[in-house]
Amino acid sequence: MQLDDFDYHLPGELIAQTPAAVRSASRLLHLDGVTGVLRDQHFADVLDLLQPGDLLVLNDTRVIKARLTGRKATGGQIEVLIERVLDQHEALAQIRASHAPKAGGMLVLGDGIEAEVMARHDDLYRLRFAGDAGVLALLEQHGSLPLPPYITHDPDAGDETRYQTVYAKTPGAVAAPTAGLHFDEALLAALRARGVGIAYLTLHVGAGTFQPVRTQNLAEHRMHGECYSLPQATVDALRATRAAGGRVIAAGTTSLRALEAAAAEGEPVAGAAETALFVLPGYRFRIVDCLITNFHLPKSTLLMLVSAFGGVEHIRAAYQHAIAQRYRFFSYGDAMLIERAP
Repeated sequence: MQLDDFDYHLPGELIAQTPAAVRSASRLLHLDGVTGVLRDQHFADVLDLLQPGDLLVLNDTRVIKARLTGRKATGGQIEVLIERVLDQHEALAQIRASHAPKAGGMLVLGDGIEAEVMARHDDLYRLRFAGDAGVLALLEQHGSLPLPPYITHDPDAGDETRYQTVYAKTPGAVAAPTAGLHFDEALLAALRARGVGIAYLTLHVGAGTFQPVRTQNLAEHRMHGECYSLPQATVDALRATRAAGGRVIAAGTTSLRALEAAAAEGEPVAGAAETALFVLPGYRFRIVDCLITNFHLPKSTLLMLVSAFGGVEHIRAAYQHAIAQRYRFFSYGDAMLIERAP
């Protein structure tokens, strides 16, 4: 397939700039991937759509304040977006500047944070931060929330709460696992009471999720890598669910990618790893039966993933329906529940 096969026209006013007033009050488009039947529902209806014995898998990554502004030692203004924290003092970052910084150069960020450019790796720079505080502590104090580029306002206190899932735990993501933004504590408690199991994994969403696909031939696209961790308790829950005939529901494309990557050899394997899994139509899913996800950008790898999961024609029809029915799109927008196509 070609890149243009995943294009569609989205009116700009359907790009959600703020979240719904109540997390679970978003709309939900339910797609039966077998029949292609669409149903307009509300997100709280997942309480009826998920059955006792099903397992809901959530990504507990926490979004860090990954955006910093500052200057080079030569005085040029720069913007830094941390892509991945490597250890206590080093991180990989995207740097926007009039002239690319060189290895050995110093950056002064935020309120006087010093960082040395250690090396360049393709489009990313390895930075070493001075001082004893550690990268995560410095970002929390001096950074700002990295809202996606299609959200036009500066982050405020409301975003710091709502661009974070209620179960966010492990810091490291530079973009939210947005399907999870619709769950609130009351809905999660109701799902547990209904007999739906809930398990967790961690995949730190990288800024590469917003990078455009630059080649028409999708076989030539190189997927960005992301780190994930799958606990043994979640692997045990997956096996128990399968043995009892229940379904595995992934909350978000990040949960799906981690689960499918961990099962690359057949059965899911617990542990930490990096995945550059690129899911295109024709991919054979091993673990996930249902996917809860937001609406994705045209020509994006995430749209390709949901097309593989729900069926290309079914997803095209679903997106046309969502636009006609004025659903809200992208990170702060509405959601879909997709039952996997054969």
